[in-house]
Amino acid sequence: MNTKQTLHILQKKIQFTPMHNEQLAIVGPVKLPVVQRELEATFQWYSWMRMPKHFTAEDVIDALPAMELAQQQQSSVLVYGDFEAASNPLVRFHSICHTGDIFGSQRCDCGFQLHESMKMIVEHGAGAIFYIANHEGRGIGLFSKSLAYVLQQEGFDTVEANEALGFDDDTRDYSEALTVLQALRQQPVTLITNNPKKLAALQAAGLSAHGHVPLWGGVTETNRFYLETKIAKSGHARDGSWMV
Repeated sequence: MNTKQTLHILQKKIQFTPMHNEQLAIVGPVKLPVVQRELEATFQWYSWMRMPKHFTAEDVIDALPAMELAQQQQSSVLVYGDFEAASNPLVRFHSICHTGDIFGSQRCDCGFQLHESMKMIVEHGAGAIFYIANHEGRGIGLFSKSLAYVLQQEGFDTVEANEALGFDDDTRDYSEALTVLQALRQQPVTLITNNPKKLAALQAAGLSAHGHVPLWGGVTETNRFYLETKIAKSGHARDGSWMV
């Protein structure tokens, strides 16, 4: 993606304000369509973080890949039922999504997948949801994700936006979650996912039962392009079949 084009779009959405011997870089506004029960509204979302006092918008963009912003968060796992002894519990590796999981943003299907997975596991009788904190924005961190959202508002798809900021399309790693899974249970599990990379990671660790359980739904007009991109460019499944 053209670096000048990226900078032209983003520098209009990044403002700086002094704070002590540093400055805050504030990104926004990003339109965030939200549905939470009876609430349906479009919010304006901003993100901010401390930066060196001399940094410009171009400096911020250039420095992002080396900052490892997603590593500054912690993960957890939510276990239901007799997870250790159950014959075939369900497992969801859920990447944190600040906007979708907390605010109910309809830019993605993450909030739907999180809450639907919880329902599926309870109905199944046993399972676990690994809430992986360093996966925000496919591993680029929340602040970087806000910049990616700005680019997406200008027509970039998810993959193009991440790459324009100097990242790979998907930098997520599942090794920590797999290590915790092995500590909690030694027998195979069935993964709730549409993502073949997640299933491959589970299979490589020898922890996968046969097949997987797809999770498709929560499609809206505001996230349709996002979902189509996941299928077309990232090999995600639709209706239980891997799309490549």
